Amino acid sequence: MKLIGMLDSPYVRRVAISAQHLGISLEHDPVSVFRHFEQFQQINPVVKAPTLVLDDGEVLMDSTLIIEYLEALAGPAKSLVPSDLKQRARSLRVIGLALAACEKSVQLYYERNLRPEDIQYQPWVERVEGQLVAAYSALERELAKQPLNYGTSIGQDGITVAVAWSFTTLVVPDQVDDSRFPHIAQFTAQAEKLEAFVSTPIT
Repeated sequence: MKLIGMLDSPYVRRVAISAQHLGISLEHDPVSVFRHFEQFQQINPVVKAPTLVLDDGEVLMDSTLIIEYLEALAGPAKSLVPSDLKQRARSLRVIGLALAACEKSVQLYYERNLRPEDIQYQPWVERVEGQLVAAYSALERELAKQPLNYGTSIGQDGITVAVAWSFTTLVVPDQVDDSRFPHIAQFTAQAEKLEAFVSTPIT
């Protein structure tokens, strides 16, 4: 199977790291949705990263849906999401907050770097900034109540939080800082030392 997309995308990196923890080998093809648009379009006309090309040529997209497929491929014994219903709900809440933070970070990055400054709509920017802070504030409270596991026992919630935080601090560092979100920052620092993260660098 082949994973299409750049690792500076948190969604591509999330899939790549998850696959390693599930014990699934993926060939990575770093095709950019910007610099290699036509090449990407030939693989997936929607030009959405990540894209996963299965061995039979079928094309999947969206990180959550790709990971769902990889989970099914690996089997329940290797699942990165708890089977206990209460813990599963908590894990899904954490994942949802981290993905929301990713989305708002991407929106801010695109607004600042792709849209001309004279047509940027400041009320919308401020709303997105508020949503980003709200997502990380909720995540910080969740980690303060119940720390996430890292090491060989890291779950999908931990992978997604660490990938999201690393991405945000790379592209919109002015929006967050370690002192305001110490539990997230400390957890991410530990997660980024894991082999799956080290071998899948964000840049």
